[in-house]
Amino acid sequence: WDNLTALCLVVGSGLYGFFIMFQVKGLTLIWAFLCALGSAFGVTAGVHRYWSHRSYKATLPLRIFLAFLHTLALQVNCTVAYVVSFRPTYTKYNQYLLSQNSAVRWATNHRVHHKYSETDADPHNAARGFFFSHIGWLITKEHPLVDEKRKEINISDLLEDKVAAFQHRYVYVPGKTRVSFVPAVPVVFWGEALSSSYFICMARYCLLLNLISTVNSVAHIWGNRPYSKDIGPTDSKITTAVVIGEGYHNYHHTFPHDYRSSEFGMPFNTTAMFIEFMAKLGLAYDLRTMSDQVLADRKRK
Repeated sequence: WDNLTALCLVVGSGLYGFFIMFQVKGLTLIWAFLCALGSAFGVTAGVHRYWSHRSYKATLPLRIFLAFLHTLALQVNCTVAYVVSFRPTYTKYNQYLLSQNSAVRWATNHRVHHKYSETDADPHNAARGFFFSHIGWLITKEHPLVDEKRKEINISDLLEDKVAAFQHRYVYVPGKTRVSFVPAVPVVFWGEALSSSYFICMARYCLLLNLISTVNSVAHIWGNRPYSKDIGPTDSKITTAVVIGEGYHNYHHTFPHDYRSSEFGMPFNTTAMFIEFMAKLGLAYDLRTMSDQVLADRKRK
């Protein structure tokens, strides 16, 4: 019920934010877009391709930057959890309030998803339908197998990562103050009304939540399966376009440790471009890809 109430608050506030978007200052919309893009990179390049799959190595400055970007995606749900549940921390490990949680928990959940994809142990099992895999898994009780298998997943590398461990430890405690950062900037620096800034922030979060959720739903239903025909995930052009390169899901589930999450340098793979840019700056290295021989063998198979 906490999650359902929070979801209604987010969606309702987000829809109102879209309704008033042409009534706010242009700088506020630009700020919301930059926060949305930064949050997306925190999820795709950070908790997904780096912490979940270790598809490349990152220096300490880059890990701190990725953790900060991912924390932008945490800001709304920390405060919503506090308001809804009337407590400063949200302690139910098996329910990830509105999908974005600490890097440790996000990566743990994602590793379970890959290992037990489309079974009862999959947290957002696509075999249970579009609605469940898109948003229903956040507002229903988990299947007991999810928590059972989660406890068996090795996350020692995550706990030993000082940046991820720090975020995991303190992600909730400063949540009430941290959450005010995004909507406060327009108010402080260019005089936007606090209410308008807040609802635009919620619109940003609502949009980001739904776009990222298409990886769990749309990319398991609409698309093709050029690498593994016996699994549900597909290569979805729709999801790829809206989630900065995360839609090559058939490839990703076949070769999860490739930092590109794709065989080709296709358009819209902005996350791969971001990682490559970080590598040119010397902040990322040892980028993992599948060899031409492996891909040729897969093609023959």
